[in-house]
Amino acid sequence: MRHQKPVKINLNHEYPCPCRRRGRLLPIILTEAFGCDRCQQIFVVEENNQTIEQLSSSYPYKRMWRWSGYRWFIVRPGLSSAYLPIMSGMMVVLFIGWLLLALQSPAGLSIMVWVALAGLLVVLPAIVFWLAYRR
Repeated sequence: MRHQKPVKINLNHEYPCPCRRRGRLLPIILTEAFGCDRCQQIFVVEENNQTIEQLSSSYPYKRMWRWSGYRWFIVRPGLSSAYLPIMSGMMVVLFIGWLLLALQSPAGLSIMVWVALAGLLVVLPAIVFWLAYRR
């Protein structure tokens, strides 16, 4: 499926509702929002005027759509929004695991070797994270 370039949303036009095909998004006067005449949902236009976000207290995640000029495409958040907590959790688990292994190791291996390996396992994902997000 080929994605089209996003088109800026005009706050004075009507659009089809992204939730239901028969509904129409009507501009709400003096706001940067639209309301659907069928499903009674309110959609806020984002800052770049290329996406709308559904305002709903029952849905835990933001639902966003991008207008292509003739239909709405769902904007799916990538892994980037949850990348930092996932990487942090993985580093903590790895560090604790290596420390537990170091405490149960035979007396022949130095605890400093285990601590160095645990530190390496924490530093390597941190470097990968930094390289991924430095731009």
